[in-house]
Amino acid sequence: MDDDLALRPEREATVGSAGGREPRGDGRREGGRREGGRRDERGDRWRGGRRRGERAMVPEADFRSYYGLPVLNEPTWHDYDIAGYLFLGGLAGASSILAEAAELTGRPRLARAGKVGALCAIGGSFYALIHDLGKPARFVNMLRVFKVTSPMSVGTWILSAYGPQAGLAAVTAVTGRFPRLGRAAGAGAGLTGAAVATYTAVLVADTAVPLWHDGHRELPLLFAGSAMAAAGGLGLLAAPLAEAGPARGTALLGTALEAAAALRMERRLGPVAEPLKQGKGRLARLGEVLSAAGALLGATAGRRSRPAAVVAGAALLAGSACTRFGVFHAGVASANDPAYTVEPQRARLAARERQENGVPE
Repeated sequence: MDDDLALRPEREATVGSAGGREPRGDGRREGGRREGGRRDERGDRWRGGRRRGERAMVPEADFRSYYGLPVLNEPTWHDYDIAGYLFLGGLAGASSILAEAAELTGRPRLARAGKVGALCAIGGSFYALIHDLGKPARFVNMLRVFKVTSPMSVGTWILSAYGPQAGLAAVTAVTGRFPRLGRAAGAGAGLTGAAVATYTAVLVADTAVPLWHDGHRELPLLFAGSAMAAAGGLGLLAAPLAEAGPARGTALLGTALEAAAALRMERRLGPVAEPLKQGKGRLARLGEVLSAAGALLGATAGRRSRPAAVVAGAALLAGSACTRFGVFHAGVASANDPAYTVEPQRARLAARERQENGVPE
């Protein structure tokens, strides 16, 4: 190897110089190169610090990874555990509210169905959560402190307050014993049911997952509407036609709220909401269709036909489940694609710069 080439610093060496290309005597880059992608004295185009045809030392940035690693870590939650936990928790909380409304309006069978359904749903929700945690002791350990700024801590205490009341209300409704205690427990479960049905939206929005985090305004409304639709579906399945009026109304209101929240979230988030239309995220769109079909069927043929009411109730429950699973999978997909993290950050920085410089939108 030429002594002049051997002594040349690495930062001065051109790509391919080690392959036998003769260095120039002045030890500088050949051709009197200028920066900024301009032409050298021979008219060759330089691109990003190299001449056309030369091999790049590093790959072009495509925002697919950060030094071979994802920009965000994929959520470690298991889909059937956490998505099931989101669905069952919403069903439990909204069912307790519907049961209390039925109790106050003199519909005992609808009230009993709501209380029993709430107990079964919250039991399944507890199981899914603890199964994902791995050990029951981990749930108990979260009760050692109460941190207002932590949705996980607040949610743990909400579940701990709601679960025993929902269980007591269901047991007294089935056995008929201690009616006063049962009514008090049912009222308490109804009051805390709203928090149980919606706090999970705050929980997932508190993460760095782009779809969940950016959708923090609409997710509580979306989850509330989905929970109401599921509770209405359970009421249509379990209650006689004469007492199912509140269930039909709850299903219609919940479906409308869910659809409005989903539409607003997709419009406001723009490209970040694309995972809701791709892959398993499309379950959310299927959920909207099933919920709308179930609510309409329950409000029409479900008023007079018991089989139609059962079909409507099943569609509403399936629609709510699809919505929760779709939102979960779409969130995971948005975390795996760095574009949904990088591009919104660039847009926010550009908007801030325009604002600081007084440039109109």
